[in-house]
Amino acid sequence: MVEPANTVGIPLNHAALLKDELDIVIPTIRNLDFLEMWRPFLQPYHLIIVQDGDPSKTIAVPEGFDYELYNRNDINRILGPKASCISFKDSACRCFGYMVSKKKYIFTIDDDCFVAKDPSGKAVNALEQHIKNLLCPSSPFFFNTLYDPYREGADFVRGYPFSLREGVSTAVSHGLWLNIPDYDAPTQLVKPKERNTRYVDAVMTIPKGTLFPMCGMNLAFDRDLIGPAMYFGLMGDGQPIGRYDDMWAGWCVKVICDHLGLGVKTGLPYIYHSKASNPFVNLKKEYKGIFWQEDIIPFFQSAKLSKEAVTVQQCYIELSKMVKEKLSPIDPYFDKLADAMVTWIEAWDELNPATKA
Repeated sequence: MVEPANTVGIPLNHAALLKDELDIVIPTIRNLDFLEMWRPFLQPYHLIIVQDGDPSKTIAVPEGFDYELYNRNDINRILGPKASCISFKDSACRCFGYMVSKKKYIFTIDDDCFVAKDPSGKAVNALEQHIKNLLCPSSPFFFNTLYDPYREGADFVRGYPFSLREGVSTAVSHGLWLNIPDYDAPTQLVKPKERNTRYVDAVMTIPKGTLFPMCGMNLAFDRDLIGPAMYFGLMGDGQPIGRYDDMWAGWCVKVICDHLGLGVKTGLPYIYHSKASNPFVNLKKEYKGIFWQEDIIPFFQSAKLSKEAVTVQQCYIELSKMVKEKLSPIDPYFDKLADAMVTWIEAWDELNPATKA
C-alpha cells in the first residue's frame, strides 16, 4: 500500500531554487490545508490561488505563505469582456494564474495532491525535481534509450548522434502520480480499486511528432518559452465537455513545441494523488470528449504550422484558425473554442505587453 510522506520536522528550504523566478498556481474551491504538508518545499515561493465557484466564499490559507488570490469577480474586473475565455466551475480556471503571473516559471498543483515518498521512504520535493527538469536540455529529435542523458549518472548511449547531443531548451516538465492514477471515467469504472504503486525513477523527453495526455495536477513550465499556449480551453459551466482542459492545452503545447524546437519532459517527479473523483460525474463530463478525441487527436497529429509562425502567439492563432476550419464541423463547440483561443491570446498580450508578438 502506498501512502503520502510525513513532512513534519523537515526544515524549511531557505535556499530554494528559483524562488524569485517561479510562481505556484493552485485552482481551488476549498481551504488549502494541504499546503501544511508542502510547507518545507513550497513556503519560500509566491502562490497564485485561483478560486473557482462561489466568489463570496472565503478560502483559508495556512499562515506564513505569500500569496495572491483571485476569484471570479477579480477575473471579470481584470479582463472585462475577455473574461469569457476563462472557464468557470472547472479547474481550467487555473490558466488565469498563468496569465497574471510575472515570473519566468510556473508550477501548478491540485489541492488533493500530497507529498509522495520515494522507494527509500524519503519525501519527494516535487518542485525541486521540476526545476531540474526545466533547467536541463531536452532531446526530442532522437530517443535516448537510457532516458534522460542529462541526469547525473546517465549519458547518451552508443549510436546517439553527436550533432544532437546539445539538446534544446525544455519548455514543459510533466510529473506523475502515486496512489490514484489519472484515469478516464470508463477505466475508473472497470478498475475502481486500482492504485499506482510503481515509482519509476526516470525522466524522458517526449519525441518530436508524438502527442501525449498532459495532466495539469503536477505540472511545471517555462512561461517565457511556452506560456501563451498554456490555455486550458472552455470547460465546465455552460460547456458540453469537461476534464479535457489539460489535455487540450497539452496537445496545443506539444504541436507548438515541436514547431519551435522546444522540449517536453515526462516522468519524475511524483506526487501522491489522495482521492479519486466520482466516475459517474466524470463520465457525464467526459462522454463527448471520449468520442471527439478520435477526431481531435488525428487533427493535432496532422497540424502543420507555417514558417511565418515564429512566436508562441503566432503559432496559437494559426492553430485556432485550423480548429475553426477542421473541428467546427464536428460540433459548434469548437467554433466557440477557436474564438476563445483568440480571446485568450488578446488578453495575454494586454496583461503581458512585453511578450506581445
